[in-house]
Amino acid sequence: MRSVGPNLLLAITTGTAYALQVLTTSVYGRTDQTLKYVLLALLVPALFVVMNGWLLKRMGRAPLPLVHIDTPGTAMWALVFPLLTLIGAAIPVFVPGYDYGLLIVIAGVWVGLTVQSALAARRGAP
Repeated sequence: MRSVGPNLLLAITTGTAYALQVLTTSVYGRTDQTLKYVLLALLVPALFVVMNGWLLKRMGRAPLPLVHIDTPGTAMWALVFPLLTLIGAAIPVFVPGYDYGLLIVIAGVWVGLTVQSALAARRGAP
């Protein structure tokens, strides 16, 4: 129960960077793909949490938190997710006009992973 705070903060930070990525991709990417970007942004993290949880349960494992209080280095490694998501959000600004759906899917998996980590910390996983 002690690691709920850092994992929840990581999920919020990655989710905020993800929202920025969807916004910049919708504005600077192909304009006819905006609905696809929004649908991907909503579906990919939700499906990742559900399907990865099902797969882990099927394999007899439980999801684990990414950040542990006992090892502060995990917080530094976990900051890679929001950082790379922000870098992905900057790409459409400098190279506009392309379809960036794959960037949204990749960052959506990262958001799903951090949300699953926050849920695992809330449940009290080791």
